[in-house]
Amino acid sequence: MNPSRLSLIAASLTGALAVALGAFGAHALRGVLDERALAIWHTAVDYQFWHALALFGVGVLARDRATTASRCAAIAFVVGIALFCGSLYALALGAPRFLGAITPLGGIAFITGWLALAVHAWRSPAAR
Repeated sequence: MNPSRLSLIAASLTGALAVALGAFGAHALRGVLDERALAIWHTAVDYQFWHALALFGVGVLARDRATTASRCAAIAFVVGIALFCGSLYALALGAPRFLGAITPLGGIAFITGWLALAVHAWRSPAAR
Protein backbone atom coordinates (compact mmCIF):
# COMPACT_ATOMS: atom_id res chain seq x y z
CA MET A 1 0.00 0.00 0.00
CA ASN A 2 1.12 3.56 -0.72
CA PRO A 3 3.02 5.13 2.25
CA SER A 4 1.00 8.34 1.94
CA ARG A 5 -2.25 6.41 2.15
CA LEU A 6 -1.01 4.47 5.18
CA SER A 7 -0.05 7.71 6.93
CA LEU A 8 -3.45 9.23 6.22
CA ILE A 9 -5.27 6.12 7.48
CA ALA A 10 -3.10 5.98 10.62
CA ALA A 11 -3.65 9.71 11.20
CA SER A 12 -7.41 9.35 10.87
CA LEU A 13 -7.58 6.37 13.22
CA THR A 14 -5.28 7.83 15.87
CA GLY A 15 -7.12 11.15 15.67
CA ALA A 16 -10.49 9.45 16.14
CA LEU A 17 -9.06 7.44 19.02
CA ALA A 18 -7.71 10.63 20.64
CA VAL A 19 -11.19 12.17 20.55
CA ALA A 20 -12.73 9.00 22.00
CA LEU A 21 -10.10 8.71 24.73
CA GLY A 22 -10.45 12.39 25.55
CA ALA A 23 -14.19 12.01 25.98
CA PHE A 24 -13.70 8.83 27.99
CA GLY A 25 -11.28 10.61 30.31
CA ALA A 26 -13.52 13.64 30.71
CA HIS A 27 -16.68 11.68 31.42
CA ALA A 28 -16.08 8.08 32.48
CA LEU A 29 -12.86 8.61 34.43
CA ARG A 30 -13.86 11.80 36.24
CA GLY A 31 -14.50 10.80 39.82
CA VAL A 32 -12.63 7.52 39.31
CA LEU A 33 -9.12 8.92 38.86
CA ASP A 34 -7.55 11.62 41.01
CA GLU A 35 -6.56 15.00 39.54
CA ARG A 36 -2.95 13.94 38.94
CA ALA A 37 -3.99 10.84 37.00
CA LEU A 38 -6.52 12.85 34.97
CA ALA A 39 -3.79 15.37 34.14
CA ILE A 40 -1.57 12.53 32.89
CA TRP A 41 -4.49 11.20 30.82
CA HIS A 42 -5.08 14.67 29.38
CA THR A 43 -1.39 15.02 28.44
CA ALA A 44 -1.56 11.70 26.58
CA VAL A 45 -4.67 12.80 24.68
CA ASP A 46 -3.05 16.14 23.74
CA TYR A 47 0.12 14.54 22.44
CA GLN A 48 -1.82 11.86 20.59
CA PHE A 49 -4.01 14.40 18.86
CA TRP A 50 -1.17 16.74 17.89
CA HIS A 51 0.84 13.86 16.50
CA ALA A 52 -2.17 12.47 14.65
CA LEU A 53 -2.29 15.87 12.93
CA ALA A 54 1.46 15.67 12.26
CA LEU A 55 0.98 12.21 10.77
CA PHE A 56 -1.80 13.61 8.59
CA GLY A 57 0.59 16.33 7.39
CA VAL A 58 3.21 13.72 6.53
CA GLY A 59 0.61 11.80 4.54
CA VAL A 60 -0.37 14.91 2.59
CA LEU A 61 3.25 15.89 1.93
CA ALA A 62 4.14 12.37 0.82
CA ARG A 63 1.30 12.24 -1.74
CA ASP A 64 3.46 14.06 -4.28
CA ARG A 65 6.84 12.76 -3.20
CA ALA A 66 7.31 10.01 -0.64
CA THR A 67 10.88 9.90 0.63
CA THR A 68 12.80 7.83 3.12
CA ALA A 69 12.62 10.81 5.47
CA SER A 70 8.82 11.10 5.17
CA ARG A 71 8.45 7.35 5.77
CA CYS A 72 10.74 7.64 8.82
CA ALA A 73 8.66 10.55 10.12
CA ALA A 74 5.42 8.60 9.77
CA ILE A 75 6.83 5.53 11.50
CA ALA A 76 8.37 7.63 14.27
CA PHE A 77 5.06 9.44 14.93
CA VAL A 78 3.18 6.13 15.16
CA VAL A 79 5.82 4.67 17.47
CA GLY A 80 5.77 7.84 19.56
CA ILE A 81 2.00 7.70 19.92
CA ALA A 82 2.16 4.06 20.96
CA LEU A 83 5.03 4.45 23.46
CA PHE A 84 4.55 7.97 24.82
CA CYS A 85 0.78 8.16 24.88
CA GLY A 86 0.27 4.47 25.57
CA SER A 87 2.54 4.53 28.60
CA LEU A 88 0.85 7.67 29.94
CA TYR A 89 -2.61 6.12 29.54
CA ALA A 90 -1.39 3.04 31.38
CA LEU A 91 0.21 5.10 34.17
CA ALA A 92 -2.96 7.15 34.60
CA LEU A 93 -4.92 3.93 35.03
CA GLY A 94 -2.55 2.73 37.75
CA ALA A 95 0.03 0.67 35.87
CA PRO A 96 3.32 0.04 37.69
CA ARG A 97 5.56 3.11 37.77
CA PHE A 98 8.39 1.32 35.93
CA LEU A 99 6.33 1.77 32.75
CA GLY A 100 7.21 5.44 33.05
CA ALA A 101 10.64 4.46 31.68
CA ILE A 102 8.97 3.85 28.31
CA THR A 103 7.55 7.38 28.06
CA PRO A 104 10.85 9.10 27.14
CA LEU A 105 11.39 6.56 24.35
CA GLY A 106 8.12 7.76 22.86
CA GLY A 107 9.31 11.34 23.26
CA ILE A 108 12.50 10.47 21.40
CA ALA A 109 10.37 8.94 18.64
CA PHE A 110 8.34 12.17 18.40
CA ILE A 111 11.54 14.23 18.15
CA THR A 112 12.88 11.83 15.52
CA GLY A 113 9.68 12.23 13.53
CA TRP A 114 9.91 16.02 13.56
CA LEU A 115 13.59 15.92 12.58
CA ALA A 116 12.84 13.47 9.76
CA LEU A 117 10.10 15.81 8.58
CA ALA A 118 12.67 18.64 8.55
CA VAL A 119 15.02 16.49 6.46
CA HIS A 120 12.18 15.76 4.04
CA ALA A 121 11.49 19.49 3.69
CA TRP A 122 15.19 20.34 3.34
CA ARG A 123 15.69 17.82 0.55
CA SER A 124 12.49 18.63 -1.31
CA PRO A 125 12.72 20.89 -4.31
CA ALA A 126 11.71 24.48 -3.60
CA ALA A 127 8.16 25.43 -4.49
CA ARG A 128 7.92 27.41 -7.71
